[in-house]
Amino acid sequence: MSTSTLTHMLETDSDSLLQEWLTEQLQATTLRRDLLNEADLRRDSQTFLNALTQAVQVSPALDIDGAQWQEVKAVLAALSKNRATYGFTSSEVATFVFSLKQPLFQRIAAALKESPEKLQSELWSVTVLLDQLGLYTLEVYQRSREDIILRQRQELLELSTPVVKVWDGVVALPLIGTLDSERTQVVMESLLQRIVETESTIAIIDITGVPTVDTLVAQHLLRTVAAARLMGADCIISGIRPQIAQTIVHLGIDLSGVTTKASFADAIGLALTRSGFQVTRQVSRARTP
Repeated sequence: MSTSTLTHMLETDSDSLLQEWLTEQLQATTLRRDLLNEADLRRDSQTFLNALTQAVQVSPALDIDGAQWQEVKAVLAALSKNRATYGFTSSEVATFVFSLKQPLFQRIAAALKESPEKLQSELWSVTVLLDQLGLYTLEVYQRSREDIILRQRQELLELSTPVVKVWDGVVALPLIGTLDSERTQVVMESLLQRIVETESTIAIIDITGVPTVDTLVAQHLLRTVAAARLMGADCIISGIRPQIAQTIVHLGIDLSGVTTKASFADAIGLALTRSGFQVTRQVSRARTP
């Protein structure tokens, strides 16, 4: 598959083509003027046309898997990743390539109006080429979005598992939300690292913010407790509400080897007592008249 008409257009009429393509993009309903100004759009479009021109000059074959298309694909990949980062949608990114069809088709139709058979062949070749480039752009965009989502999820997991130092030798881990295998791993790593850093001997795991406790969640908690013990720290699980207590009993989950408390305050009090501290209320002295 090849097209000599496309090569000739890109070599002799690129400036006019660029301007018409820009007009097409600026009129598109998917244009995000809040994220992309006209100067940046012109720069991106010019860079792509330059790379496209070089590719078709090297070889008329329009197979984007060829070596001459690596620069074109690199330009589209950079554009897709950049726009994915800034929050563009897939349709907004795809429009960058597909909007080039209109000005190209008009030029090809005008140039080959006397040769219907060649016109059909050239239009089909350019359609297939732009479709390939458009789909490649979408593939890169999709991978970029998945990478961003994965990174953000990891960051949220780390932010949702803060391990705080309550007192000398005592750390606390308040959990909010559902525990799954992935989050349990992050919880365990964060807790163990903090135990080592603070040389703590007691760790409080507060599940007040955990909506439900089923067999799987209980297993995750027990794994975390066991790992902490291997690091030399005893664990106290706080936030055992009546509903959770009933669920644990109903499911037959064995927490007999784990110290539990109804509230975080009770767990802190017990942790301080075990550490040899005593909390007393200061008695205020009466004012002398």
